[in-house]
Amino acid sequence: MDKTILVAIDGSVYCGNSLEYLSRLFRSDPSLSLHLFSVVSSGGGGKDWMFDVDPLRGQSPEAEQRAWVARRHLREAEDRLVRDGFPRERIETRVKIAASVSGTIRDEAEHGNYDSVVIGRRGLGTVGTMFFGSVSGELVEKCHKVPLWIVDGSATAERFLLAVHSHPSSLLAADHLAYMLKSHPGGADICLYHSNSVFGSQRAARPEEFHAQWGREWCDTHLDLENFLFYAHLQLLVEGGIPRHRITQLPMQMHLDVGSDLLRQAKQHRCGTIVIGRRRRDLAKAQLRGVSDKTLKQAQNIAVWLAG
Repeated sequence: MDKTILVAIDGSVYCGNSLEYLSRLFRSDPSLSLHLFSVVSSGGGGKDWMFDVDPLRGQSPEAEQRAWVARRHLREAEDRLVRDGFPRERIETRVKIAASVSGTIRDEAEHGNYDSVVIGRRGLGTVGTMFFGSVSGELVEKCHKVPLWIVDGSATAERFLLAVHSHPSSLLAADHLAYMLKSHPGGADICLYHSNSVFGSQRAARPEEFHAQWGREWCDTHLDLENFLFYAHLQLLVEGGIPRHRITQLPMQMHLDVGSDLLRQAKQHRCGTIVIGRRRRDLAKAQLRGVSDKTLKQAQNIAVWLAG
């Protein structure tokens, strides 16, 4: 298999939404496999935490019971994917008992050979606040080495909205999108869109900041920093195997809330996925962080890919 996705499984309906999303997009892609991963918390009143120090130490009956339930959830998840047309031979499953659920998922993602991590999300509360559980919230905050896909509700549309901006992380997101869709049967439609804040744009990166990844010659030919890198994103997608006729550039607009605007544009153009390039938390400027954070907080019935 060329591409492998790590899927966090907990038996919830939100996890089921992510399985439906993955099956719809990738069941006919022979180059992609899924690794269903369930982490059982060893926390409790006993000494289960010692298992992380000494793996040979036995588990408590409570932890073993939780592991049994997790294995059942994995079987149900695998059967659901197969019913939806995803080949069983492209699915692997595993349960791990550990003290930290989010930390174990992140460690597995960063040290395994995965192209992305997928988690389901509970969505918005009645007052519009994000009901991130501790696991999904910590992964958004700390998992930066592997692209993170967050699926909220029923993300049924198969078009993609790529949020473009003048930084290397945005081009890395385009590269990730092209790689994941390069064997997509029938192709996938991609909309390139830049939403500009009325309070001022994020400073464009310097041309030399792109050289290490793409080389000076490529950058001299394709970088269009004055145009928010619309052409550079298009070039990367085409080089990655996306047909030119599948890519549309939407008119740039200015809004008070860029995150809300991305979601509005995605809905208007029937996109079920928004792809956003992001830098590491310790390097990201406030506005750049704010776009991905606000998009996630307001996302409903859509998937958000954080890459870069």
